[in-house]
Amino acid sequence: MSKNKQTAGHKGAYSSQRKKEGEGRSCIRYRCGLTNTIQDVLNQRPGWVEVKDDGEWDFNWCDVGWLRENFDHSYMEEHVRISHFRNHYELTRKNLMVKNLKRYRKTLEREAGRLEAARCDFFPCTFVLPSEYHIFVEEFKRSPGSTWIMKPVARSQGKGIFLFRKLKDIIDWRKDGSRSEEQKDEAQVESYVAQRYIENPYLIAGRKFDLRVYVLVTSYIPLKAWLYRDGFARFSNTRFSLSSIDDQYVHLTNVAVQKTAPDYDPEKGCKWQMQQLRQYLTAKHGFETVQTLFKEIDNIFIRSLISVQKTIINDKHCFELYGYDILLDQDLKPWLIEVNASPSLTASSQEDYELKYRLLEDTLHIVDMEGRLTGKEKRVGGFDLMWNDGPVYTDVGLEALGSSCLVENTLLGCVNDRQKQLQQLLKPFPGQKRT
Repeated sequence: MSKNKQTAGHKGAYSSQRKKEGEGRSCIRYRCGLTNTIQDVLNQRPGWVEVKDDGEWDFNWCDVGWLRENFDHSYMEEHVRISHFRNHYELTRKNLMVKNLKRYRKTLEREAGRLEAARCDFFPCTFVLPSEYHIFVEEFKRSPGSTWIMKPVARSQGKGIFLFRKLKDIIDWRKDGSRSEEQKDEAQVESYVAQRYIENPYLIAGRKFDLRVYVLVTSYIPLKAWLYRDGFARFSNTRFSLSSIDDQYVHLTNVAVQKTAPDYDPEKGCKWQMQQLRQYLTAKHGFETVQTLFKEIDNIFIRSLISVQKTIINDKHCFELYGYDILLDQDLKPWLIEVNASPSLTASSQEDYELKYRLLEDTLHIVDMEGRLTGKEKRVGGFDLMWNDGPVYTDVGLEALGSSCLVENTLLGCVNDRQKQLQQLLKPFPGQKRT
């Protein structure tokens, strides 16, 4: 391998002995830049062999840093797959996500009217600082006393986030002539988003929580997106109150933050499985109300992906497993907080490990390096196909319901009988007999 060019699947096993279209491969060489659950899943997958350093590979679960440094210099053969799209940040950087959503909403309003554009009103009022400081101040002064939240555009795990109610608290992001010459000579301040804080979150046992939901995109043109049935709610460790905006244990639900709380119990954790949350909400608010809520959450996934569909560089070698963070308010309205290109795959408990293991195993089933799928599946393990160049509807249960209405093929928080489904769906791995 030359030093100035990364080679993926160049020459090697598959180019010397071409396989027929759709025929499974007996050996898949993988590279993995992480050392958590995904490494375990890859290690235990039949016929997959890890390569180190400059070895030629067919599958690469890389971090975004590796992608940034190597993607443009890599040659990839037809069969090769990599775990990020080149400019994934158009959806996963907080400032760019909001920019793309605002642009998409304006396009909808112009082409389809205000009612359709209102379907995109699922993200809080947001400004990028320091570039939009002046228009932010105008909005800030319209609602004195309101709480706002500041977030660095490109950090994660709750780092750098704080709440504020006074402009003096964000003086460093002021963009006008009031900065001294000495301040102007200093390095440019880090870009942040200032976002109207959701002051009325839905609480359970007095505690705030948000939802982590997984969406897998295998193509942007046409858009093909899968929704995972499992996920979880992440709870804060301290009862919610607006009287203490400096207490991160009250306002930030990130596990990386909560596990540093003095009274955090690692055995108990601070998560509910998505099925548990859906059952709780259904018992309290009724089936129809919760069904409507989850349809609105589905709308967030689809609209946000469509908002970047023309911006993301589509590449047949790429796929992306997104981690969506959704917050519910007390009116059961879902809000999109952010989208993660590298959702944490490190487990916080045995239950969390098992969820992430299943998620990653099913992700590899869909990427299908072994060629075991037909390409027409609407369900693979815990994933349901929710969009395939248009909405996807379920094939099951319509006759039993005595209805001709279309039912969306999304089952977030519903039963995940993946093992049984996979046994019926998948051909054995190459070299294995079906049990």
